[in-house]
Amino acid sequence: MRFFNTFIQQKFYLSIKMNPKVDDFISNAKKWQSEIIQLRKLLLECGLTEEFKWRNPCYSFQGNNVVIIGSFKAFCSLSFFKGILLQDSNAVLSKPGENSQSMRFFKFTNLEEIIKQQSIIKAYIYEAIEIEKAGLKVIPKSNSELELVEELQNALDKNPDLKIAFQALTPGRQRAYNIYFSASKQSKTRETRIEKYTQRILDGKGINDCTCGLSKKMPSCDGSHKYI
Repeated sequence: MRFFNTFIQQKFYLSIKMNPKVDDFISNAKKWQSEIIQLRKLLLECGLTEEFKWRNPCYSFQGNNVVIIGSFKAFCSLSFFKGILLQDSNAVLSKPGENSQSMRFFKFTNLEEIIKQQSIIKAYIYEAIEIEKAGLKVIPKSNSELELVEELQNALDKNPDLKIAFQALTPGRQRAYNIYFSASKQSKTRETRIEKYTQRILDGKGINDCTCGLSKKMPSCDGSHKYI
Protein backbone atom coordinates (compact mmCIF):
# COMPACT_ATOMS: atom_id res chain seq x y z
CA MET A 1 0.00 0.00 0.00
CA ARG A 2 2.84 2.42 0.86
CA PHE A 3 4.50 1.67 -2.49
CA PHE A 4 1.19 2.31 -4.28
CA ASN A 5 0.69 5.67 -2.51
CA THR A 6 4.24 6.71 -3.37
CA PHE A 7 3.68 5.75 -6.99
CA ILE A 8 0.48 7.82 -7.16
CA GLN A 9 2.23 10.79 -5.58
CA GLN A 10 5.12 10.59 -8.07
CA LYS A 11 2.64 10.31 -10.94
CA PHE A 12 0.84 13.42 -9.67
CA TYR A 13 4.01 15.54 -9.56
CA LEU A 14 4.99 14.36 -13.04
CA SER A 15 1.60 15.57 -14.34
CA ILE A 16 2.06 19.16 -13.13
CA LYS A 17 4.48 21.84 -14.22
CA MET A 18 6.83 22.86 -11.43
CA ASN A 19 8.61 26.15 -12.02
CA PRO A 20 12.43 25.74 -11.91
CA LYS A 21 12.77 29.26 -10.50
CA VAL A 22 10.82 28.11 -7.45
CA ASP A 23 13.19 25.16 -7.13
CA ASP A 24 16.11 27.63 -7.07
CA PHE A 25 14.27 29.84 -4.56
CA ILE A 26 13.83 26.91 -2.19
CA SER A 27 17.39 25.68 -2.65
CA ASN A 28 18.78 29.11 -1.82
CA ALA A 29 16.42 29.85 1.05
CA LYS A 30 18.27 30.42 4.31
CA LYS A 31 15.11 29.94 6.38
CA TRP A 32 11.76 28.18 6.13
CA GLN A 33 12.79 25.60 3.51
CA SER A 34 10.63 22.81 4.93
CA GLU A 35 7.70 25.15 5.45
CA ILE A 36 7.86 26.50 1.89
CA ILE A 37 8.11 22.98 0.46
CA GLN A 38 4.99 21.94 2.37
CA LEU A 39 3.05 25.04 1.29
CA ARG A 40 4.12 24.43 -2.29
CA LYS A 41 2.83 20.88 -2.11
CA LEU A 42 -0.58 22.03 -0.87
CA LEU A 43 -0.86 24.72 -3.53
CA LEU A 44 0.04 22.36 -6.37
CA GLU A 45 -2.37 19.74 -5.08
CA CYS A 46 -5.11 22.37 -5.37
CA GLY A 47 -4.38 22.72 -9.08
CA LEU A 48 -2.85 26.19 -9.15
CA THR A 49 -0.25 27.24 -11.72
CA GLU A 50 3.19 27.81 -10.24
CA GLU A 51 4.98 31.01 -11.22
CA PHE A 52 7.77 33.17 -9.83
CA LYS A 53 6.88 36.83 -9.36
CA TRP A 54 8.22 39.62 -7.19
CA ARG A 55 11.09 37.26 -6.26
CA ASN A 56 8.71 34.82 -4.57
CA PRO A 57 6.73 31.69 -5.50
CA CYS A 58 3.37 32.87 -6.81
CA TYR A 59 0.34 30.74 -7.71
CA SER A 60 -2.38 31.63 -10.18
CA PHE A 61 -5.63 30.35 -11.60
CA GLN A 62 -6.42 30.99 -15.28
CA GLY A 63 -3.92 33.82 -15.38
CA ASN A 64 -5.09 35.54 -12.19
CA ASN A 65 -2.84 35.73 -9.13
CA VAL A 66 -4.34 33.85 -6.17
CA VAL A 67 -1.65 33.41 -3.51
CA ILE A 68 2.03 34.12 -2.96
CA ILE A 69 4.51 32.57 -0.54
CA GLY A 70 6.57 34.99 1.52
CA SER A 71 9.71 34.49 3.60
CA PHE A 72 10.45 36.87 6.45
CA LYS A 73 12.80 36.96 9.41
CA ALA A 74 10.24 35.93 12.02
CA PHE A 75 7.82 33.88 9.92
CA CYS A 76 6.86 32.63 6.47
CA SER A 77 3.51 33.47 4.96
CA LEU A 78 0.85 32.45 2.48
CA SER A 79 -0.84 35.61 1.22
CA PHE A 80 -4.13 35.74 -0.68
CA PHE A 81 -4.37 38.58 -3.18
CA LYS A 82 -8.15 38.83 -2.66
CA GLY A 83 -8.08 37.74 0.97
CA ILE A 84 -10.63 40.38 1.95
CA LEU A 85 -13.23 38.38 0.00
CA LEU A 86 -12.55 35.17 1.94
CA GLN A 87 -14.99 34.33 4.71
CA ASP A 88 -12.14 33.47 7.12
CA SER A 89 -14.53 31.37 9.19
CA ASN A 90 -11.60 30.11 11.28
CA ALA A 91 -10.32 33.63 11.99
CA VAL A 92 -6.76 32.71 11.01
CA LEU A 93 -5.90 35.42 8.48
CA SER A 94 -3.91 38.55 9.25
CA LYS A 95 -3.88 41.97 7.58
CA PRO A 96 -0.47 43.04 6.18
CA GLY A 97 -0.93 46.64 7.25
CA GLU A 98 -3.46 49.24 8.26
CA ASN A 99 -3.83 50.47 4.69
CA SER A 100 -4.10 47.09 2.99
CA GLN A 101 -7.46 46.89 1.25
CA SER A 102 -7.26 43.45 -0.33
CA MET A 103 -4.50 41.07 0.79
CA ARG A 104 -4.79 38.79 3.82
CA PHE A 105 -2.32 36.10 4.91
CA PHE A 106 -1.54 33.02 6.98
CA LYS A 107 1.51 33.35 9.23
CA PHE A 108 3.62 30.29 10.09
CA THR A 109 6.61 29.89 12.41
CA ASN A 110 7.15 26.14 12.06
CA LEU A 111 6.32 23.16 9.85
CA GLU A 112 4.01 21.60 12.41
CA GLU A 113 1.62 24.56 12.17
CA ILE A 114 1.23 24.00 8.44
CA ILE A 115 0.74 20.24 8.75
CA LYS A 116 -1.79 20.70 11.56
CA GLN A 117 -3.80 23.27 9.57
CA GLN A 118 -3.39 21.80 6.09
CA SER A 119 -7.10 20.97 5.70
CA ILE A 120 -8.00 24.55 6.65
CA ILE A 121 -5.31 25.97 4.36
CA LYS A 122 -6.58 23.95 1.40
CA ALA A 123 -10.16 24.97 2.13
CA TYR A 124 -9.10 28.62 1.96
CA ILE A 125 -7.19 27.99 -1.28
CA TYR A 126 -10.22 26.32 -2.87
CA GLU A 127 -12.40 29.21 -1.73
CA ALA A 128 -9.94 31.66 -3.33
CA ILE A 129 -10.14 29.65 -6.56
CA GLU A 130 -13.94 29.84 -6.50
CA ILE A 131 -13.64 33.61 -6.12
CA GLU A 132 -11.63 33.68 -9.35
CA LYS A 133 -14.08 31.37 -11.11
CA ALA A 134 -16.90 33.73 -10.16
CA GLY A 135 -14.92 36.71 -11.45
CA LEU A 136 -15.23 38.60 -8.17
CA LYS A 137 -13.24 41.82 -7.82
CA VAL A 138 -12.02 43.80 -4.84
CA ILE A 139 -13.50 47.28 -5.05
CA PRO A 140 -10.97 49.68 -3.49
CA LYS A 141 -12.18 52.44 -1.24
CA SER A 142 -12.87 55.60 -3.15
CA ASN A 143 -11.07 58.83 -2.38
CA SER A 144 -14.05 60.04 -0.38
CA GLU A 145 -13.76 56.98 1.85
CA LEU A 146 -10.11 57.61 2.71
CA GLU A 147 -9.89 57.78 6.49
CA LEU A 148 -7.41 60.53 7.26
CA VAL A 149 -5.17 60.47 10.30
CA GLU A 150 -6.61 62.75 12.99
CA GLU A 151 -3.79 65.32 12.90
CA LEU A 152 -4.10 65.72 9.13
CA GLN A 153 -7.87 66.12 9.32
CA ASN A 154 -7.42 68.78 12.01
CA ALA A 155 -4.88 70.65 9.86
CA LEU A 156 -7.24 70.61 6.88
CA ASP A 157 -10.14 71.86 9.00
CA LYS A 158 -8.04 74.75 10.31
CA ASN A 159 -6.59 75.75 6.94
CA PRO A 160 -9.17 76.05 4.10
CA ASP A 161 -6.44 76.65 1.49
CA LEU A 162 -4.63 73.49 2.57
CA LYS A 163 -7.88 71.53 2.42
CA ILE A 164 -8.61 72.71 -1.13
CA ALA A 165 -5.04 71.91 -2.23
CA PHE A 166 -5.13 68.47 -0.61
CA GLN A 167 -8.46 67.59 -2.21
CA ALA A 168 -7.06 68.66 -5.59
CA LEU A 169 -4.32 66.02 -5.35
CA THR A 170 -4.80 62.66 -7.04
CA PRO A 171 -6.17 59.87 -4.80
CA GLY A 172 -2.77 58.15 -4.89
CA ARG A 173 -0.96 61.29 -3.70
CA GLN A 174 -3.51 61.82 -0.93
CA ARG A 175 -3.11 58.23 0.22
CA ALA A 176 0.70 58.48 0.16
CA TYR A 177 0.65 61.54 2.40
CA ASN A 178 -1.84 59.92 4.76
CA ILE A 179 0.25 56.76 5.05
CA TYR A 180 3.42 58.74 5.74
CA PHE A 181 1.80 60.98 8.36
CA SER A 182 0.08 58.08 10.13
CA ALA A 183 3.25 55.96 10.23
CA SER A 184 4.54 57.83 13.28
CA LYS A 185 3.38 56.59 16.69
CA GLN A 186 3.68 60.02 18.32
CA SER A 187 1.00 62.66 17.68
CA LYS A 188 3.58 65.44 17.95
CA THR A 189 5.72 63.82 15.26
CA ARG A 190 2.69 63.49 12.99
CA GLU A 191 1.95 67.20 13.46
CA THR A 192 5.58 68.09 12.69
CA ARG A 193 5.50 66.04 9.49
CA ILE A 194 2.29 67.73 8.37
CA GLU A 195 3.79 71.19 9.01
CA LYS A 196 6.91 70.24 7.05
CA TYR A 197 4.91 69.15 4.00
CA THR A 198 2.18 71.82 4.11
CA GLN A 199 3.84 74.04 1.50
CA ARG A 200 4.46 71.07 -0.78
CA ILE A 201 0.75 70.23 -0.64
CA LEU A 202 -0.16 73.87 -1.31
CA ASP A 203 2.11 73.71 -4.35
CA GLY A 204 0.17 70.71 -5.65
CA LYS A 205 3.08 68.29 -5.21
CA GLY A 206 2.89 64.70 -4.04
CA ILE A 207 5.18 63.44 -1.28
CA ASN A 208 7.43 61.69 -3.84
CA ASP A 209 7.23 64.38 -6.55
CA CYS A 210 10.23 66.38 -7.75
CA THR A 211 10.41 69.95 -6.40
CA CYS A 212 13.76 71.03 -7.85
CA GLY A 213 13.00 70.41 -11.51
CA LEU A 214 16.17 68.39 -12.08
CA SER A 215 14.66 64.91 -12.05
CA LYS A 216 14.95 62.84 -15.20
CA LYS A 217 11.88 60.88 -14.13
CA MET A 218 9.40 63.73 -13.82
CA PRO A 219 7.13 64.18 -11.99
CA SER A 220 8.75 61.68 -9.62
CA CYS A 221 11.90 62.58 -7.69
CA ASP A 222 14.97 60.54 -8.70
CA GLY A 223 17.31 62.11 -6.13
CA SER A 224 18.94 64.59 -8.50
CA HIS A 225 18.64 67.35 -5.89
CA LYS A 226 21.26 65.58 -3.82
CA TYR A 227 23.92 66.45 -6.38
CA ILE A 228 23.21 70.19 -6.59
